[in-house]
Amino acid sequence: MSLKRRLMISALGLAVAMPGIAAAEGLIAIITPSHDNPFFKAEAVGAEARAQELGYETVVMVHDDDPNKQSELYNTAIARGAVAIILDNAGADATVAAVQRAKDAGIPSFLIDREIKESGIAVSQIVSNNYQGAQLGAEEFVRLMGETGQYAELLGREADTNAGIRSSGYHDIIDQYPDMEMAAQQTANWSQTEAYTVMETILQAQPDIKGVISGNDTMAMGAWAALEAAGRTDVIVVGFDGSNDVRDSIKAGGIKATVLQPAFRQAQLAVEQADAYLRNGTTGLEEKQLMDCVLINGDNADKLETFALAE
Repeated sequence: MSLKRRLMISALGLAVAMPGIAAAEGLIAIITPSHDNPFFKAEAVGAEARAQELGYETVVMVHDDDPNKQSELYNTAIARGAVAIILDNAGADATVAAVQRAKDAGIPSFLIDREIKESGIAVSQIVSNNYQGAQLGAEEFVRLMGETGQYAELLGREADTNAGIRSSGYHDIIDQYPDMEMAAQQTANWSQTEAYTVMETILQAQPDIKGVISGNDTMAMGAWAALEAAGRTDVIVVGFDGSNDVRDSIKAGGIKATVLQPAFRQAQLAVEQADAYLRNGTTGLEEKQLMDCVLINGDNADKLETFALAE
């Protein structure tokens, strides 16, 4: 299904739980990548809190972006008799078998943040509109760059669909400006440590670089640390996620902008839809749902807290 045909929902989300009806009982398993990344921790915290508010028991598990570990955690959830699984997955292709296995066992999956390559297996796939968000970030990057100069792009993990979508969104904007030249494009696998090392290498090979656009905030923070260490705080850095770390860097005059994807609310929505499905047999919504992203820069960074923007 194309991005244009998917159901669009606002960043505020849509609560599908119906008041006045007792919540179902049982265990909801919440499986995400490592909580070392504050984005994934926010997902787990949001999902766990909402599930407990609705009367469910919870178990929170971490797959560390390892498909084999994810498969084992799915087996654990099935063995423990989970009534639903909330998942930020470890690979668009590698996850399909685990979600199908849970479905065959009568356990529905509700995916957040990252899609899988198959439809009709998970009940919901709630993801940020990564393409729309990337275009917002690219437009701000071009503006900050004055529509000219050499730049580097830091890519996310190759197996993650979001990495490709964000890069496409960036380039569909940036490539319209002939004086913008991509001097380097390398993956840092969503990692701050890898981004630091990659940025050091890029600076050595491309000393005239003027900007860096990053596939996520964690890599942006690593790149900025390397730039600071090299005395290159003149370089313009733009990230993607809306983390508190980048918020603080923006307020301090470091990184210039990021794009907020509402991780906390997205996870809550998944739980609310799981609750509706368990009670009613349907969420009343399409499987694939997009949540719009919001540009964060010096104008609104003060309003950002834990992947949510205050009104």
